[in-house]
Amino acid sequence: MRISSKGRYALVSMIYMAQNYDSGKFITVISISEKFGISKIYLEQVFSLLKRGGLVNSVKGSQGGYQLSRSPEQITAYDILYSIESSLFEEAEETVAESSPAIEKTIRSSVFDKLDKSVMNYLSSVALAELVNETARNTNDQSMMYYI
Repeated sequence: MRISSKGRYALVSMIYMAQNYDSGKFITVISISEKFGISKIYLEQVFSLLKRGGLVNSVKGSQGGYQLSRSPEQITAYDILYSIESSLFEEAEETVAESSPAIEKTIRSSVFDKLDKSVMNYLSSVALAELVNETARNTNDQSMMYYI
């Protein structure tokens, strides 16, 4: 499965915002851009899609920026990727429907439908809060250095 850079940047941005969720502060696109070395213009496109998906709220002005619209426990990886990667969740195109409807039905029901359902179920089971916790564990793992 290939996730676009927009999808990957959306996940990064949402994890960062979830890490700062309890502060109640608005996070700017510029601060995320500078922290992760991502184009500001590109991030603005990502946040436009996240806002359209109902995952972030925005406030304009000098104290403005973005906040999560719900707690990190209530947002899933599926929610994030669905708002960015619309083509990822589209139904598979027909392959041989006219020449062999039985094979078409077989591959749809036995392969594509099951794959789509598995991906959706897995991504729906991964809460943004879990990604924040996993990031903290990975940060702690990297900070431990052993010298001999």
